[in-house]
Amino acid sequence: MQADRQKGYRRILAVRMDNIGDIVLLGPPLRSVRKAFPGASITLLSSPAGSTIAPLLPWVDRVIPWKALWQDVSGSQEFQPDRELELVHTLKAGNFDLALIFTSFAQSPYPPAYACFLAGIPIRAGLSKEFGGGVLTHWAKSPPDEIHQVDRNLAVIKSLGIPTDGEQLELSIDNALTDQVKDLLISVGIQPGEPFIGLAPGASCNARRYPVDKFAKVAEIVANQARLPVVILGSQREAAGLGPFEEILAPRQIISLVGKTTVPGFVGVIQQAAFILANNSSALHIADAFGKPMVIFYSGTEYRSQWMPRNSPAILLNRETKCSPCYRFECLYQGECLQFRPEEAAEVILDFIKTTVDLPAVPGRL
Repeated sequence: MQADRQKGYRRILAVRMDNIGDIVLLGPPLRSVRKAFPGASITLLSSPAGSTIAPLLPWVDRVIPWKALWQDVSGSQEFQPDRELELVHTLKAGNFDLALIFTSFAQSPYPPAYACFLAGIPIRAGLSKEFGGGVLTHWAKSPPDEIHQVDRNLAVIKSLGIPTDGEQLELSIDNALTDQVKDLLISVGIQPGEPFIGLAPGASCNARRYPVDKFAKVAEIVANQARLPVVILGSQREAAGLGPFEEILAPRQIISLVGKTTVPGFVGVIQQAAFILANNSSALHIADAFGKPMVIFYSGTEYRSQWMPRNSPAILLNRETKCSPCYRFECLYQGECLQFRPEEAAEVILDFIKTTVDLPAVPGRL
């Protein structure tokens, strides 16, 4: 394997066709590859959603957003073979000499690896439980399903003998974005350096969401007792489902920035926050990249060990259930793994804020 490092790869393709949080978790192997091959160009092939955070990964030189057929869980993509050939032609034009195929334990590396094969990429590395002939030149057996996603990602580059450069998540925010975020926060009454709670009630599927009416009640209790502003974050697409939060908005207490930030702006607000409340979603991994203390409503859809924060002070709120991990998008059992009364969850959150956030003295706080 060491001989592969001596090839001096010049044009490297990293493939991860998933959501924003999955791309954040790709940071450690990308950093490692950049360190091993500082003169190489690194291109990320990602989903349209995942590609939105790529500008904050400083090791990525170029991004190819692509809605991949093999990731279409809904089965809604049309029968368009010519479109799939277009991807092959796009990859061929990149003249890549190495393809790193990153997947979750439930995904196969073979469809993207075969596209890379047809595009003439000579070295193709990935993890799989199944044999796939010569589609992967470097086929490594998948580690246990329960392994953390960062460690799984690092296993891909280890299969090529590329040394790893730590497990720490990392996102790069430039001064211009920082200033934009500060101006946005000032516009809603939060001054630079003022502590506030960032709350992200969204997630990629219903089964991972703490019920929105209960989450709004948690926000109200925490804002009142901690005497900290709570800033609600989310995309415009999520706004329609956050009605209960609209009912509790109050100037300087509970503020909505839903639909008012880009993805980099969303990241920038999390970086400025003193504390994060979220579901098992991209906000968890973004907060972990900045070492932010957090409380996460962590449903039983996945093992804790696969996605949990490892760099930040964190509490994961989760009830043990026999059906976990279910890996479902919709829960069949009324969300038993997230059955927390708002008052119960708020008490845990308030206690954790006391121990993790340096708060200025304010009469009546906590």
